[in-house]
Amino acid sequence: MFKPLVLFIGLRYLRAQRRTQFISFISLASVLGMALGVTALITVLSVMNGFEAELRASMLGITSHITFTGEDDQLSDWQTLDSQIQHYPHILGSAPYVTGQVMLNADRRVSPTQLRGVDPSLEARVSEVTDKMIAGDIHVLAPGKFNIVLGVEIANFLGVIVGDRITVISPQVSSSTSGVTPKMHSFTVAGVFKAGNEYDRKLALVNIEDGAQLFHLEHAVSGIRLKLDDLFNAPALAEQMRQEFKAPYHVSDWTEENGSHFHAVKIEKRVMSIILLLIVAVAAFNIVATLVMVVTDKRGDIAILKTQGLSANQVMGVFVVLGSVIGLIGTALGTLGGVLLALNIETIVPAIEGFLHMQILAADVFYNSAIPSQLIWSDVVAIAGMSFLLSIVATVYPAWQASQINPAEVLRYE
Repeated sequence: MFKPLVLFIGLRYLRAQRRTQFISFISLASVLGMALGVTALITVLSVMNGFEAELRASMLGITSHITFTGEDDQLSDWQTLDSQIQHYPHILGSAPYVTGQVMLNADRRVSPTQLRGVDPSLEARVSEVTDKMIAGDIHVLAPGKFNIVLGVEIANFLGVIVGDRITVISPQVSSSTSGVTPKMHSFTVAGVFKAGNEYDRKLALVNIEDGAQLFHLEHAVSGIRLKLDDLFNAPALAEQMRQEFKAPYHVSDWTEENGSHFHAVKIEKRVMSIILLLIVAVAAFNIVATLVMVVTDKRGDIAILKTQGLSANQVMGVFVVLGSVIGLIGTALGTLGGVLLALNIETIVPAIEGFLHMQILAADVFYNSAIPSQLIWSDVVAIAGMSFLLSIVATVYPAWQASQINPAEVLRYE
């Protein structure tokens, strides 16, 4: 336990004196290094949290939280099954769908695409595609009209706009006198959506009855899509459904279907945290260098203090206090700077882009050209705690070195 004397001496050594100006400069460099490291770590993690949140929101705005399918990806009596599913908690809405892989052809251009048949009147219950329309309207997907809604990148690649006609080629085959040929049907482009993710280049929507006809499903559907009040309830609820609905039913949730994306983001966050934590570690080593120089410079003072009754543990305490205060100031400044930067980065980055006349994230390359930020206070506490802990650890060796000074040897030549 530190006594007031130990605390007083430790704080006293922080003050600059004429012959210790260089040591004071190194102390200032250690504080700034610690502050910059903590600021960078909080800011980068907040930006990565923001990107992860936007990725999750954009992807789950098109896909479902839970998907319920049957044998061979078909459900015949889906209405009965849907009524049974509604008894589960956390479910906000459900909607049937049909799906399959097709080729879209327009003006000698071909695009492989996932075709999803939906019921326009029910789709708003499970997705936000109606809010992401940039041209046309999803509600014109009436049965028998053979209208189609395309992702914006598919439409741009095919060079089509609302009102143009495209050919949908299904892997299902039809037999005729001329032989076996792929099933094809002409559709009219009725709308274009922009989800801001990979679905813009791989998804097209049609009416569920038109899709069932194209894939020869007759009165069956491919499955039922569910939306929950909290997407993080999906894994537990999906597991609960698997216990009740055995084969031939199959239940999957968004963490299985899109898990690779979010897993990659988590790995990137972990690696980036380790890299940036090394900056803090370098600043902590600066504290070691600072304290070693202070110990060397104050050998006479330490010897005199020991002759006056200061114990070895108290000497260690002096330098632990000195290093901890340096780490505490650097951590506090870095935490303050990181929080302020993370909370205002969406304003700061556009200002920098305007000043430099450049765009950091090009709109023609990235789905989202803005830099989002989501500050998570548990991350802030963890970063600040780790930084301060490193600064305390950095004091151990210099403090121990100071406690081993022999007053007789030091004062012999004084």
